[in-house]
Amino acid sequence: MSGPDPAATAAGAQGLPEPGSPRVAVVTGGASGIGQATAGLLAAQGVRVAVLDRAGDAGPSGGGIGLGPVDVSDSAAVGEAVARVRDELGPIGVVVNAAGMPAGGNLGDEHFPEAWERTLAVNLTGAMLVVRACLADLIACGAGRIVNVASTEALGAGRLTGPYTVSKHGLLGFTRSLAVDLGRRGITANCVCPGATLTGMTEAIPAAHRETFARRAIPAGRYGRPEEVAHMIVALTALEASFVNGAVITVDGGMSAQGR
Repeated sequence: MSGPDPAATAAGAQGLPEPGSPRVAVVTGGASGIGQATAGLLAAQGVRVAVLDRAGDAGPSGGGIGLGPVDVSDSAAVGEAVARVRDELGPIGVVVNAAGMPAGGNLGDEHFPEAWERTLAVNLTGAMLVVRACLADLIACGAGRIVNVASTEALGAGRLTGPYTVSKHGLLGFTRSLAVDLGRRGITANCVCPGATLTGMTEAIPAAHRETFARRAIPAGRYGRPEEVAHMIVALTALEASFVNGAVITVDGGMSAQGR
């Protein structure tokens, strides 16, 4: 006669969700690229996924809902979307902030201030607004998981990428602050920094240029695939990842190890 599941017993004693129990995740930027791959992987694991994306309202295949278009920089829109998730799927235990936009230019350009404000609004303030809207649920869960998707630009700086680079440095700092402030509530906050990845942001780069860059700068010799980044993100959302907190993890084929 088999006894009780030790993992389930331990989880219950700590007030955590039992392994295998339904979880609810909010994934921003989940209609394309890394966000879409992450939403799909979570749904395949039985997580109820809600996608927030300004591009549309398609939910992940395998289960979940799409909430869109939602501009993550709009506090009221985020609040309404999160309330709907709670009503339709249940309390939120996982937040993945994958929404982002690129922007650059010379500091002296006429439209640089507008690019700066919009990029920080989406890439940094948007992440804060989503976490803030989900915070009560994450705390009540006892094992909330936050994963912010930054970039290798959060670890250095490229030429003429000021607004984007600053927003990603800020997202890394926000992640560390969350880890320190919320760690005693059972919440973990981690940051994944993808390198060159085949997404909508990089499709505009001519293939020959991508190949040259990969050959020179990436030890793996190629661009990454969204699914390769998504697997790392999903691993950090696991209940078992409870002691990984405040980590900054690069998924870049060795690019940052080699130096750019």
